[in-house]
Amino acid sequence: MASPAHCAYCFESLSASLEKRQPLDLRQVQLLWKQYHADPAERASPLGDLEVTPPSDSEPEDAAIVNADGTPYRPAAISRLLVNPSPSSASSSSVQSTSSTPSRVSEASSATSKSSSRSSFFSLGRKLKQEQRRADYAAGDDEDVDDHPLFVTWNTVQASGDTRLRGCIGTFEPHELDDGLRSYALTSAFDDTRFNPITLRELASLECGVTLLTNFEPISNPMDWSIGTHGLRINFTHHGRRYGSTYLPDVAKEQGWTKEETMVSLMRKAGWNGDKRDWKKVELNVIRYQGKQVKLEYPEWREWRDWVEAEEVEL
Repeated sequence: MASPAHCAYCFESLSASLEKRQPLDLRQVQLLWKQYHADPAERASPLGDLEVTPPSDSEPEDAAIVNADGTPYRPAAISRLLVNPSPSSASSSSVQSTSSTPSRVSEASSATSKSSSRSSFFSLGRKLKQEQRRADYAAGDDEDVDDHPLFVTWNTVQASGDTRLRGCIGTFEPHELDDGLRSYALTSAFDDTRFNPITLRELASLECGVTLLTNFEPISNPMDWSIGTHGLRINFTHHGRRYGSTYLPDVAKEQGWTKEETMVSLMRKAGWNGDKRDWKKVELNVIRYQGKQVKLEYPEWREWRDWVEAEEVEL
């Protein structure tokens, strides 16, 4: 199942592209997101086996952080752990509507709020690799282990609170999540031909939705699906021309459509222009699938990102 951290990673990928900087990778975002939302006591203790002592007048500040054997510790830069995305094929969905130095640790460090845990990131670079293979996998989080078909949706949040679609593209081919989410976050932002590419000035008005797709099932009856539960992928041939389109599971419910209205709209989206009363006369190949969309608005991502930057984690 998708998570807010997946959406945060899409925002990170888009923001980094627009700002011409290198983004964090998915695992880094997940760990930092988890750290940010942890209880204050948990945010205070990622130093693990590191011993923190105040620097003396004769020591450089970096020597204040030492390993258990007394040798100075210097955290690895997160930027050295980054991976590059790979290209992949895309499909569109939905309805058209809508510094390089670590922070300092003082003896007074305490973790009673989000800002009070800033000293905790001395060890983050060193611990990322081991932690990223631990906690989530031990918890049985197969969503982050397996490859997934996925869709990334960008909406514009209006002053009224309503949203308008700004871009939605995904793939039915399974992708490793780091590469897949990054790739389609950018593809849906810049290459959805229904819209102009998203610009930096729009970033603050956006909402991101991520859907991981599962349970693909061919159905012989085009009405054998449930609104709010199933997404639909159709293809058909009409007058010698091939058509195809898809709606994610949330579309019909959000639009308030009946099943029949959904099918007609899906065929229209594919390019069919026949009489809507004749839709049942067309031989359709229909696959239903599932996937719950998770959404995140820019202000929540920005608050988290400001916190990451305040920690002076090397990005």
